[in-house]
Amino acid sequence: MTLTAGVHRYRYCDYLALEASSNVKHEYLRGEIYGMAGGTPEHAALSAAAAARLSVQLQGGPCRVYSSDLRVRVLATDMAAYPDVTAICGPIDRDPDSPVTATNPKVVVEVLSDGTVDYDLGDKLASYKQIPTLEAAVFIAHDRREIIVWAREGNGWNRYQAGPGQIAKVAAIGCEIEVNTFYRDGLPPGAALARD
Repeated sequence: MTLTAGVHRYRYCDYLALEASSNVKHEYLRGEIYGMAGGTPEHAALSAAAAARLSVQLQGGPCRVYSSDLRVRVLATDMAAYPDVTAICGPIDRDPDSPVTATNPKVVVEVLSDGTVDYDLGDKLASYKQIPTLEAAVFIAHDRREIIVWAREGNGWNRYQAGPGQIAKVAAIGCEIEVNTFYRDGLPPGAALARD
């Protein structure tokens, strides 16, 4: 996925109107609209694997997993995004300006790519951290076996990194992702990743 920046400042209502009439997704951050280009097969496979892993572990509980079709709005920073995977526990709190947009994720998951890594780990992460209900932001590397979990603990955020042979723990929802198995099962046949 690659983001392309808008050329001038838009109001959120302009963004919603564009989204309603477009067959391409866009993200919104402080008046700028970013077009989301299509992802690679590897990106799609890792996103699907993350959703599957979390869904199985959350089955029967109060939390539900959503695909990248769910838009999430960060009211505090004026951002709207489509995380690759979102987990919400309990009822969805809906954006007052868009009833199809959630404002209360407990966990968001992003698969990193060359075109979005700086944005995802920069402005996007900073915005996600402003969501009162968010307890974890998970970032899955696309070019190596590595999962990074930013977890809200007490009054701050801590970063945890899991590599080959390790387990990424998403304590906010009681889930774990075993790195080696995840990458082995989460990529299409023939996909190459650095062995680390």
